[in-house]
Amino acid sequence: MRFRLAGLALVPTIIISMTSIVSAQNTGRGGTPTPPMILTIPGFPDFGVIPVKFSQAAPGAAPGEGTSPAMSWANAPAGTQSFFLHFHDLDLARNKTTDDQAHWVLWNVPATATGLPEGVPKGLQLPDGSYQMSATGPMYRGPGAAASGPLHHYIFELYALDIKLDVKPAADAFETRALVMKAIQGHIIGKAAYGGLFRRPQ
Repeated sequence: MRFRLAGLALVPTIIISMTSIVSAQNTGRGGTPTPPMILTIPGFPDFGVIPVKFSQAAPGAAPGEGTSPAMSWANAPAGTQSFFLHFHDLDLARNKTTDDQAHWVLWNVPATATGLPEGVPKGLQLPDGSYQMSATGPMYRGPGAAASGPLHHYIFELYALDIKLDVKPAADAFETRALVMKAIQGHIIGKAAYGGLFRRPQ
């Protein structure tokens, strides 16, 4: 998986390397490496163009836009107690800092889960006990890079954790994400990633 864009040519390599490092740390009995976690989104290929259906709902958007994509995952390591999903825009710097756009922060997904259905409903807490937040509010926020600019790189990152997080949503998505990121440190036992490209059609 290679592509060349100024300043971002290393992004996929970094993501793959991070996943490999986490996977290499997960060994079974006798030191045999366990299979790496895999995240799959059937609606578009890994680092392919994200369909408008899964983009950010805009004024006058067609029905269905703003829908979260279905996804599945496999090979969660033994000891997983919950999952954390982080969807963000690698190209959109916020307030001229290293903080990028928080498109979806979904945590305390049950350890028994093996995926998410298409169209996760809005709401701070979902029926399975997980919490969600985005820059739009308690919901999935699809990609929305402007048609006049370059394609943006988006990434879904799935973390397997050895704890269930004691984190409640804060005032906004960025504060919430910071709290979740702090809480997961030292508790990540697996990771998988899946990317996509998007800009609004002309």
